[in-house]
Amino acid sequence: MNEFVSMTALELLEGYRDKSFSPVEVTSALLEQIERCNEAVNAYCLVDPETTLEYARASELRYQAGETRGALDGVPVAIKDVFLTPMWPTLKGSKTVNPESTLNKQAPCVAALDRNGYVPLGKTTTPEFGWKGVTDNPIDGVTSNPWNTDRTAGGSSGGSSAAVVLGMGPLALGTDAGGSIRIPAGFCGHVGLKPSFGEVPHWPASPFGTLAHAGPMTWTVADCALMMNVLSEADDRDTNAIPRRNIDYLAAVQGEPGELLKGLKIAFSATLGYVNVEQEVEQSVRDAAHVLQSLGAEVVEVAPGFDDPLAAFGHLFYGGAANALRDLGKRQRAEMDPQLVGVSEKAAQLSMLDYLGAVNERMALCERMVTFHRKYDLLLTPTLPITAFKAGREVPEDWPSTRWPSWTPYTYPFNMTGQPAISVPCGFASDGLPIGLQLVGRRFDDATVLRAAQAYQLANPLTDRRPALFHQGVEAGAQV
Repeated sequence: MNEFVSMTALELLEGYRDKSFSPVEVTSALLEQIERCNEAVNAYCLVDPETTLEYARASELRYQAGETRGALDGVPVAIKDVFLTPMWPTLKGSKTVNPESTLNKQAPCVAALDRNGYVPLGKTTTPEFGWKGVTDNPIDGVTSNPWNTDRTAGGSSGGSSAAVVLGMGPLALGTDAGGSIRIPAGFCGHVGLKPSFGEVPHWPASPFGTLAHAGPMTWTVADCALMMNVLSEADDRDTNAIPRRNIDYLAAVQGEPGELLKGLKIAFSATLGYVNVEQEVEQSVRDAAHVLQSLGAEVVEVAPGFDDPLAAFGHLFYGGAANALRDLGKRQRAEMDPQLVGVSEKAAQLSMLDYLGAVNERMALCERMVTFHRKYDLLLTPTLPITAFKAGREVPEDWPSTRWPSWTPYTYPFNMTGQPAISVPCGFASDGLPIGLQLVGRRFDDATVLRAAQAYQLANPLTDRRPALFHQGVEAGAQV
């Protein structure tokens, strides 16, 4: 049963179809892996084996009857604890949320997964209201990096990341308003896609407005594409969702690397023109650019030509944090992450013109990137300028800023523009921690982002490398 924890969703589906194994066998193995590994990293904040196995048994019966449901029947999925699940409370890492008020409601992503026969594994840990680039909250504590539990998993989808890397679920849901899918994907060494804004329906509307995206977190690009086929299904509760285009993302990533990259012109920028990046990180991503070039893509080293939009992003993002807390009183705020309370109260003092000035800068950045992508199909950058730092901190030790976006300069600009952006593992630093590359595409051209990511991963997989904790869990299971 231990082999199941390292299988991709596509491999599981193939095994279900040819009756090599069943959803109950797989789900049982994953629940055992959660029991063995979760305490070390705090990936899951809620696990309910009885309910999970009910879903698995229902899937198994469908396979036996030849009446499978959708594209993911029997595939286990980890759900970030910001998505409404009808059978489990959604606390968003906050003591201020009434658990009962969240039951019997279903987010669009969860509804799409349910229509396609998924098996929910549990809820994964998030910082309170998903407000920062690391994962800890007043209820559940700190989520650690699977490669080194003294380091952060990143955030805000850090629990989902740790789950995927440790074989505690082949697929996971995440959200991203400033890098919250890509940051932990980069720090933990797996694939994470922030889709184009509006491509994946999201409800209730995020307090972070148009910065916020929902998307897939997986071990492989192919699984990411598979999951996108499901998550992009229509849901009219999201009034910002774009019209459904019914793109087959899994079909888009089929082929050899050279075929997938044919005709693509990729801009490579190690610094975006303003980032201080660690040498090992830059070299790893530069090597990845050479790989893409050797496979047939045209790669040009050029910056996109915009200044760091950190100040404008701060107004928009922390304005969203203030929006999230607007109805909470002093007693409730006293139970919250004090840093979240601090940034929200500061942002609440912004004037309307301050905020609209940030909106103006966001629109100018969008226009700049539209012009840039008339010449280049994709932009290649590092996902992060550093590797994972000490867990339990918002910023690295001796960092010049006290706020998290200062060390995520490659991610938040593309929340402002709403473009698709993916993080893919591209190497390891001398400290053994993962390094990720980021590919950014034209808005609504998620398929090209996935194509190029798949081409790179086929050429430089890294998918057979797992943390020692993963193997310890598997070995412990074998002993049992």
